[in-house]
Amino acid sequence: MTNLIAHGFRSTFCRRALLIALILPGRAMADTWQLQVGAQNGDMAHQALAFLPNEIWVHAGDSITWTFPSGEIHTVTFLKPGQLRPSRFAGCPGATLDFSIFDNTACVNSGILQNLPAISSPPTYTVIFPVTGNFKLVCLAHPNMTATIHVLELSTPLPHDQAFYDRQADRESADLLSDAMASAHNHSGSHEVTAGVGHILGNGGGTQTASVMRFMDATKVIHVGETVEWTSAEAVTSHTITFGPEPDLLSQIPPSGNVTVDADGARHAIISSPSEAVHSGFITEAPQDRIGLPQAPVGVTRFRVTFTQPGAYQYKCVLHDELGMAGQIIVLP
Repeated sequence: MTNLIAHGFRSTFCRRALLIALILPGRAMADTWQLQVGAQNGDMAHQALAFLPNEIWVHAGDSITWTFPSGEIHTVTFLKPGQLRPSRFAGCPGATLDFSIFDNTACVNSGILQNLPAISSPPTYTVIFPVTGNFKLVCLAHPNMTATIHVLELSTPLPHDQAFYDRQADRESADLLSDAMASAHNHSGSHEVTAGVGHILGNGGGTQTASVMRFMDATKVIHVGETVEWTSAEAVTSHTITFGPEPDLLSQIPPSGNVTVDADGARHAIISSPSEAVHSGFITEAPQDRIGLPQAPVGVTRFRVTFTQPGAYQYKCVLHDELGMAGQIIVLP
């Protein structure tokens, strides 16, 4: 098996080397840079939604390999100048092959990747950069997760080496996860649950997000007839509050049909059985307003449930339950 793996690696490496040689015939061998997409703590609650690091200088003909070590979903996506941003489901469209070439003429997209427990090693995605320029990198799953790739002429010295970027990735990861931990304070009242916490940070390469993928004070004990309210404190990432069977992928964004809207804009459901299916839809802050674009509407940041029968009601975020984002409402008579 080891020989087969080694043979496959050599074959892939040789094909890549040949491709780069065809692109830049005057260059004997290009460099491959190693970067990271996302980071997390041990129980996956705290997530760094960031390219680590999110700025790098390379030479034309070089390639970058991104490793996806976290359980949260991400993409490595390069869009054409002026291209409308697609959803993570649509891609650009779909995904492009590993070792795709990005030269600003066609979009390149890894598709949704994540490090699941069943996977023996984290997935990777490699992009080759044959032409000079300054290119924006985005994650289609997280709007405020961006990076910049500077591709220079071969004659231009590079400012940093791989060891520098490794140290920078470790430092940025530690800072973001530390920020996430500091944000994970319980501000919930006796009948309130905070659905995720997060904030955006900027640097020279773009924007990054520190997020806590948990319900704060997730277990509540109440009585029949009382109402629990979930409020989002997440700057970017959407969450759901879902009781019962998980809706299919295309039905996750809107709420289920048994959800109404209160006068203050909060969504509201009434549950009478632990087996009843109720889905909040996406609970999220409104996007930031931008000059020249229509003003964004008020975000949907509150979801209420009134419980009419005793029992133990399990709920989860269908987007992040694999990270452990779940809770329970215990309703007493």
